[in-house]
Amino acid sequence: MEQLSLRELAVYRARLRGCLLGGAIGDALGHPIEGLSLPGIRARYGEHGVTGPVPDLDGVTGRISDETQLTLFTAEGWLSAYARAMARGLGGAETAMVHDAYQAWQETQTYPEPPPRDGLRHRSGRLREERWLYARRGPGPATAAGLRESHVPVPWIPVDGTPGPVNPDSKGCGAVVRSAPFGFTGSDPKWCFELAARCAQITHGHPTGYYAAGAFAAMISHLVNGGSVEAAVLMSMELLAGYPGHEETTAALRRAVDLARTGPATPSKVESLGAGWIAEEALAVGLYTALAPTEYREDRTPVEIALLTAVNHSGDSDSTGSVCGNLLGAHYGDCLLPAHWLQQIEGRAVIAALADDFAAEVHPGESRPWLYH
Repeated sequence: MEQLSLRELAVYRARLRGCLLGGAIGDALGHPIEGLSLPGIRARYGEHGVTGPVPDLDGVTGRISDETQLTLFTAEGWLSAYARAMARGLGGAETAMVHDAYQAWQETQTYPEPPPRDGLRHRSGRLREERWLYARRGPGPATAAGLRESHVPVPWIPVDGTPGPVNPDSKGCGAVVRSAPFGFTGSDPKWCFELAARCAQITHGHPTGYYAAGAFAAMISHLVNGGSVEAAVLMSMELLAGYPGHEETTAALRRAVDLARTGPATPSKVESLGAGWIAEEALAVGLYTALAPTEYREDRTPVEIALLTAVNHSGDSDSTGSVCGNLLGAHYGDCLLPAHWLQQIEGRAVIAALADDFAAEVHPGESRPWLYH
């Protein structure tokens, strides 16, 4: 195994922090305006829509939604699987441990505070002790219903375009928006793709639903490894093309890439890709706004412009904002995230600490053959 230099490790850590914190910023920007039409957003906040974090209906600024909640539990679940495999020298529990983490998240949607431990596997982890996570922030119906099915995908079953047994017709964006951490789980984007796709099937059985999750994880993997956003999506599309039934997901990504080449992003261009409620649309809008060039403005950085463009549209603004933020953060690291927005984000210290835990435990290029079988 090639050992990374101190500089490379610092960059890797910054990318992980950037990915999780960037996603939280995009989520918090979009959460108060989720579901509003663009004219409605402009009527409420002005011609340019939201221009930074705004209060939600309770008057609180910077709250994250279920997108970030589930992303954090994804990261913690896989870290638990990694620790188990390192201790035993045997993989195969990845989907089960992620499933258990999602069950822990489900508790945060059921109880007002951490319930007593009773020996069940999923009653573990530090996130379940964080009282600020015990808040319902609009979880999708497919996610909630899917977790009640208690389906654990078999880790070695091929990803082949076959509808999963849980919500086989659902391709809502709930699986995509939680899948960025799978891009940290190995240096091989194909491994990241398939792990994300399998874990997506815990709740979303439609092939487009889990292929979009897989493609997103592969993009994050390429970005963490130092690729550009355009290179990341093009290589992920090449990978995606090898799976049966990929066409719907690939077509959405192709539209986003082609649209980004036409010049700076605009609300009308964003809305031409869809509202973001379904998997391929959320991924396409988030990707497009991360990829499109931005016009120079003295009062805004390119990252700020991209994030604001990702949320100021008619549709699922927190989902598209979180995807855009995950991508930009994984590409640029946490240093280019707007600090004046970040300081307002709910749970930012916990989010950063979880990213640091991941970076401390899981190193790029590490030989882990037991995780691949």
